[in-house]
Amino acid sequence: MRRVEWSDAAKADIRAQIEYIAADDPQAARRVAVALGETGAALGEFATGHPGRVAGTYEKSVRRLPYIIAYALTDSDRAVSILRVIHTARDWRDDAWPGD
Repeated sequence: MRRVEWSDAAKADIRAQIEYIAADDPQAARRVAVALGETGAALGEFATGHPGRVAGTYEKSVRRLPYIIAYALTDSDRAVSILRVIHTARDWRDDAWPGD
């Protein structure tokens, strides 16, 4: 099993999205937070994403939610580094993160 590490940018992405959802529906925000955490943790067991838009990364869709977890395999493929958590509605061109 691979170690899973969350970058500061990924943590900030989740915080912003959960705060936005919680303003209208705190229970939904909790469900989204759990789903994102579980999906990220599962990458440690099976890194099943497809090649990402940013070179050297992979993308994993979050089941039943409009989010993508962007990650890279690091430490000689012994770790999964989660780089960003991105809502699918974001404008995201190849080789750059949304907002870059």
